[in-house]
Order: sequence, then structure tokens, then C-alpha cells
Amino acid sequence: MFCRKAKEDIELFDRDFPQRSPLLPVLAPQKSYDYVLVGHKDEEAEGGQETQRTMKQKAFIEMLRKKNIKVLEIPHDDKLFYGLRAPNEVFEDYKYLLKVSDACNWIEEPMAVVPQSTRIRIVHHILHHTYLDNGAAGRQTEDLHELLKQHVFETFFCLHEKRAQKELRTNWARWSSLFIRQPFNEVKAYFGEKVALYYLWLDWYTKLLVPAAVLGMLVFLYGLAFFNSNPLIKEVCESDIIMCPRCDKRCPVWNLSDTCAYAKVSHLFDNEATVAFAMSMAIWATLFLELWKRQRAKHVSKWKVYDWCEEEEELIMDIVNDQDCKPKHFRHSYLRSMLVLILVTLMLVVIIGIAHAIVVFRVVAAPLLSEGSWEFIRDHANTVAVLLGAVLHYLTIQIMTRVNRWVALKLCDLEKTRSSTATERSFTVKMFTFQFFTLFSSLFYVAFFMGRINGYPGSYVRVAGRWRLEECHPSGCLTDLFIQMAVVMVLKQTLNNVFEFIVPWCKQFFLRRKAKRMERKCGHCYRKTCRDESGCVEPCDVCKLRNWLLNYHLADTNAFSLFNEFLEMVVQFSFTTIFVAAFPLAPLLALLNNIFEIRLDAIKMISLERRLVPKKTNDIGIWTNVLEAIGVLAVIANGLVIGISSDFIPRLLYRYYYGPCAVSGVYTNCMKGYIRNTLSTANLNETLVRKDFITAQLMTDGLNVTQCSYRDYRHHEDYTLTSQFWLILAVRFAFIILFEHVLVVCKFIAAWFVPNNPLQVKNQRLEDKQKRLKEELRQRRSRTTAGVNIPRSQTSSQWCPVAEPEELIW
Repeated sequence: MFCRKAKEDIELFDRDFPQRSPLLPVLAPQKSYDYVLVGHKDEEAEGGQETQRTMKQKAFIEMLRKKNIKVLEIPHDDKLFYGLRAPNEVFEDYKYLLKVSDACNWIEEPMAVVPQSTRIRIVHHILHHTYLDNGAAGRQTEDLHELLKQHVFETFFCLHEKRAQKELRTNWARWSSLFIRQPFNEVKAYFGEKVALYYLWLDWYTKLLVPAAVLGMLVFLYGLAFFNSNPLIKEVCESDIIMCPRCDKRCPVWNLSDTCAYAKVSHLFDNEATVAFAMSMAIWATLFLELWKRQRAKHVSKWKVYDWCEEEEELIMDIVNDQDCKPKHFRHSYLRSMLVLILVTLMLVVIIGIAHAIVVFRVVAAPLLSEGSWEFIRDHANTVAVLLGAVLHYLTIQIMTRVNRWVALKLCDLEKTRSSTATERSFTVKMFTFQFFTLFSSLFYVAFFMGRINGYPGSYVRVAGRWRLEECHPSGCLTDLFIQMAVVMVLKQTLNNVFEFIVPWCKQFFLRRKAKRMERKCGHCYRKTCRDESGCVEPCDVCKLRNWLLNYHLADTNAFSLFNEFLEMVVQFSFTTIFVAAFPLAPLLALLNNIFEIRLDAIKMISLERRLVPKKTNDIGIWTNVLEAIGVLAVIANGLVIGISSDFIPRLLYRYYYGPCAVSGVYTNCMKGYIRNTLSTANLNETLVRKDFITAQLMTDGLNVTQCSYRDYRHHEDYTLTSQFWLILAVRFAFIILFEHVLVVCKFIAAWFVPNNPLQVKNQRLEDKQKRLKEELRQRRSRTTAGVNIPRSQTSSQWCPVAEPEELIW
């Protein structure tokens, strides 16, 4: 009978050193293939010679076989399907190297079968680090990426697991689960930590949008409550002030009271509550990030990847793929960095130039629309021009998104980054920077420049000496910014979601008939064991091919699939925070969009797209830094919007310094006369003023107008700026500085007050580490005892020769 003590020692040794021990528990055979390669089946050339493409195809498959990858070839029509399965030794090596790595943060658990997500990740790495020998140069140059470019292979994909896919479709990827908690652990087991963290972040972001949406609704309702009783609205609606023409030739003088509706809409978003809301949203952005870090820590600690190290994971994967590999050294070229910086700057100049082109379009469109045949468009030419500019801005975004992606990829190739992860980080920063300028350049013009550089009667600023620049409404410029944001945000979210879902669905619908025809050619399988979904029985080739064809006809996925989802949400986060003072309903729109976005993305990934390659990580990566940068920009932008774009400062000064309450000391109806105070008068009899208009423009009700008003603080005589303008400007800048400093201090306090790691996570990690250290010490002592003492079996009089576990003989 065996010696119990020796058996325990050997089992401990086998568990610690699985690659050395013959007593390692054999992993159960995996009954599915990890990856599928699809190639073209070429006809033989003249004389029975194989084509160059076929030779490279076979050579690559042979290189995989040399790495002990099992390859199953199944021909079908004009295609060759190669099923790839890695041997268990690969995963044993991976498991051992992961344990002895410096960033070990996992407690060993008995695993009879390696998870399919881990198998796919490792095979994916091996597949993309297998090279063909270049006989002429004697180097390995052609990898799978190059072979795909040469059409040696058509595509590659990992397979959906039917059982897990069905469970996720039932419990997660369906519209009826909109308000059901997401199964993050199951998503992590199927798609890997990277996808799970995306859904975890999106879920947390959506939950935190609820208080932001409530605050935005309160601001909107506050403006709605004083919709009819606000003195500023009454002053506009009951005014008899005649305003100067808004364009050349066709635009006549107009009554301020004609824009009563515009003034009411402006007050819905530009009111006293806007300042408090903007400050709250800046602090909200900080609290969201800090609380997200706590949420992330809780889950990555549960998933045992808290101390996961990207560099060690890469080294482990390289060693598993090739034990003779050499580490990829870090390198940096100042010349390349300078060249990339110059090219990025040039690209940003082009993007800003496109924004200027949109501005010119609006400037030219307004007078042309005012000369149109439709009375409604003539009367609202400026508003229609702003709407058309917003639609053109959206179309520009769609086109420039593709251009930006191509440029960012070329710049990453120029950088020659060390690894795919480094390339992804570099690409993320460049792509987001390009997208940010594409999206917000036009908005920055509307927010901070429109109506402030257009000049005054007799000295209008013109484009090409012909077209006047746009003017703001006397009620303020914030409404124009609101219209621009609302159109872009609604169109972008709605149309993007429609195309995201409809395009893969249509592809699957049209390919369904073709897929069924191809499946009928596979034949029929009558084995009952092939219908076993537990994976314990390997299906026949007919069933394998059917499954591969089902995955083959799904929409393709690549390394940018998850990046696109992150980019869409981070851009939305930018809209929700940066100009939220101009659009308080942005958090509400984002909340409604995200409720459906979560399930839309889930349905796409589970039912309409090929399976994403599971990737391990413990954070959302560079996106955290991007979100922090957006939080800082939100403070600056909202301070500038309130200080410059809105009329908060002029109204405040008028109430306490220039208004009737400040003069008489009686604090009733303090805002009376405010609109008239913000307007200056132009004498139409002066030569310089007269040259900007024609006689037909200066007629109203058959009478000639001798004076008209325009929005500015200027003297009536010489049109110089008044002292009130300079005081308002000084107070604006003082407010911006105070606003930003106060909010930056509040952000720092909030970041300090909310620790990144919950106490539960810290204590759990301490317990896990202590448990692991105790276990290591116990195993060491057990091995020491086994190597020194020769225990006697309690049931046998024979000695069990205990030396080294490899030499043990039972």
C-alpha cells in the first residue's frame, strides 16, 4: 500500500510544478476547436503545379503543426476551413508561468478544463505570431496579417459556444432584459475581462446619469415655470424697438417683438439655475470617475486580476508561443515623435479649417435663404441657416470619422510601437483627439465667437468682403449653441444606433439563404451524440462544418470593434459634460440612449457578430486618462460658456449696478429695461451706416426708419465701446477665473475624499495574500519533510523510498 505522506507530498509538488510531474491531473479533452482559418481552394496550375497562394497556405499550416497545433482541414465548395486546437501542454505552461510571475494575484483553484476564453486568447496570440520563412532573405517576415493582404487566407474567427451563447442570449442579450442587472461574471467568462469592464463601465455611467438627468430636468422646469412671467421675456414680447437688418439687400428692419418665441426658448436654458447646474455637473464628472475606480477595483479583485501586469502577460504569451523568443525592448525615437507631432498638428489644422468652412456656409446660406420664395424660411433665415449648418456638421463628422481613423492608423505605423497594446493606446489618443476637434470645433465657434466679431452698422466684418458674419439674438447666443448641440447629439446617437443594429442584421438576413444552401451541401448527421451541448463528445465533421458556417456568416469583428463602442460613449460623455450649461437636457438624452445601447451592443455581440477575442485586463486603459482630461475641459468650457456665452454676468451687473433697483434703491422689478440697455442705436442717416443697407431695407409700414438698434455696448455718436462694456468684460474674466479655481479645488477635494479602493477590497486582498503565503510555506515545509524523512507506512512494514518526487516508485 502507498505511503500516505509521500502521496500528499507528491500531489503538492505536482500542483506547484505541473510541467515536471507525471502525476499532473490530465485535463479533460476539449471537444471544440479554438479557432477557424478560412482559405481559398485554388485550382491546380498548368502541369499540376500548385499556385503560389496554395503553397503559402500549406506552409503556414505546417508552421502551426510544428507548434503542436492540431489542424483539421474540411473543404467546402471553393473554400478550405481549417480548425485549430492547441494541445493541453500549451495551457499547462501558461498556467505555471502565470503562477511564478512577479504579479501573481490569483489563488490556485483546481481546473479540470481550461476555459474556452483562455484557449482562444492564447491561440490568437500564437496565430498572429507565426511567420513564414522567407527563403531569399532568410528571415521570418510574412505573418497572418500579410497573408490576409495577399488573399492567401480569407478570414479567421473564434467560435461561439452554443450553450454559453444561449444562456447569455436568454439572460442578457434581449430587449426584455432592459432593466435587469447585467451578468458581469458570465460576460467576463465568455468575452474576457476587457469586454466585461466595458459593460461594467457603461452600466455604472448609465446609473450615475440618473441624478445628472434629474438636475437637468429641474433646470428646464425652472425655466418653464417662469415661461410667461419672466420680465425679460415680457420686455421682448411687448417691445416696440426696431432692429437693424440681419443681412444685406433683402432683410428689412424688424421688430424685436417678432422674436418673442425665440426669447422664451432661450430662457428655458439660460436662466439663474444654469450656473448651479454647470458647477454640479463638473463635480459630478469627478465623482463619477472616482466612484468608477472603486467599482472597478471591486470586480477586478473578484476576478483575480487586480495585480495583473500587461508586460508580464505579454512575456508569458511570447514564451508559450516560442521558448527561444527574445523580449521586445522599449525604444524611442525623437525624430519619429517630432514627425508624428507635426503631422498631428497639420491634421488638426485641416479639421479646424473644415469647421471654418461650415461657418462660411452658414454665413452664405443666411442671406440666400432670406431671398427665397418661402415666407417662413425668409422670416427665419438665420435659424434655418443654423439648422442646416448643424446637419452639415453631422455629415462632416461621419466623413471625417473614416478619414481620422485612416490617418491615426498611418501615424501609429510610423511610430513603430512595441506591442499591439501600445499601438492601441497610441491610436486611441490620436483618434479621440481628431474626433474631439471634428465634433467640437464648430461648437467652440458658436459658443465663444459668433456674434462677437461681426462688427456694427457701418463697419460690419465680411467674408471675402461680401457676406456679413452671423449675429446673436438680443436674448443671447446660448440658444444657437443649444440648437447646434441638440441636432448633432440627437442625430449622432439615433442614426448611429440604427446603423449599428440594422447593418449587421441586414447582412445576416441576406446571407441566411446562402448559408442555408451551403449548409445543405454539408450533408446530414444522424449521430445522437453530436447533439450533446455539454461538449463531452466531439462532433463529427459534418456538424463541425455546420457550426463553422454559422459563425462564418456572422458580421466580422476586429480589434476596433470594442474601441468603436468606447469611442461612441466617451464622445457622448464629452457632450454631457463640456457644454452642458447650454444643453441641460443632454444627460437625459444620454441616459435614454444608454438604456438601449447596453442591450443593443449585447445583442450584436451575441447574435449578429462573430465572437470577440477574449482579452485579459484590469482597467479600461487609456480611456481613464481621456475621461479625466474631459473632466478638466468641462470645468474650463462651462466656465467660459457661463462667463462669455450666456447673459448671466450682464444680467447680474444690471440688477445690482445699472438697473432701477441700484439707482432708486427700491428692489422691485429690478430687471426692467434690461433688453433696451443691452442694445445700441445706429443713425441710418450717416453715410457709413447707410452704405451697408439699401433703401428698401429701411422701410416698415410704408415709413422710412431713421434709427435701428443692434446688440452691443457702444456710444450713439462715435460708436466706441462704453464703460459698461469694459466693466462687464472685466467681471466676465473674474467670474471665469473664480469659477474654474473653485471647481478645481472642489474636484481635488472630491477625488481625495473618495478613495479608489473600498476597504472591503483592501482587506480581501490582504487575506488572499496571507492565505497564499501560508500555503506556500506549508508546501515548502511538506517538501522539505518529504526529502529528509523516510516515513513508514501505517499499513505496511515496507519503507516508501522518498527522495525527489520524480524518482518516486509506487
